[in-house]
Amino acid sequence: MRTLSLIAVLSYLLGSIPFGYLLVRVFRGEDVRHSGSGNIGATNVSRKSPVLGVVTLLLDALKGSAAVGFAYLLSGRIASGIPYEAMSLAAFCAVVGHIFPVWLKFRGGKGVATGLGAFIIVVPKAVLIAVGIFIAVVVVFRYVSLGSVVAVASLPLLAYKINSYQSLPVALALLASACLLIIVKHHENIRRLLAGTERRVGRKPA
Repeated sequence: MRTLSLIAVLSYLLGSIPFGYLLVRVFRGEDVRHSGSGNIGATNVSRKSPVLGVVTLLLDALKGSAAVGFAYLLSGRIASGIPYEAMSLAAFCAVVGHIFPVWLKFRGGKGVATGLGAFIIVVPKAVLIAVGIFIAVVVVFRYVSLGSVVAVASLPLLAYKINSYQSLPVALALLASACLLIIVKHHENIRRLLAGTERRVGRKPA
């Protein structure tokens, strides 16, 4: 129990590092929350600087991977086999940290990149297929938000079918909870999609 508590706290703190906010503040002297969508994630950062957007994407994904990696190291010595529950807990807490960072009064990003970085270690096959779904949806419909929501929504089912999570209900529940948080964080995008006002890829705002 002590190990799981340590994993949860460490993963949350890693996930809560606001790389997008810090990069724009350091290199542009601006607060990214005051422009565009007000989000600290890679998509909004890229509106300020494509390069900083890419760096934000990579760092946000890396902190998710790091959280899961630390969970494996901390729990692997006391667990038999691969500690999927502990790793899934780390993934969930890293996503929570990104969405609700303590450093920014619990107002963070949407968790897609952090979730991607975390889940790619926990359920790699499922994530690769989900990424393919994301690309297909964006290519066909030209909505990044729609691609993100559909891909994230499909991930628990993919993990259940492909990564044999049938026998790991706790791990599956944590993964599904993280995905649900990411989808809920997209509520404004979903509202705009339903209203037909969401911005398409390649189209400048009017």
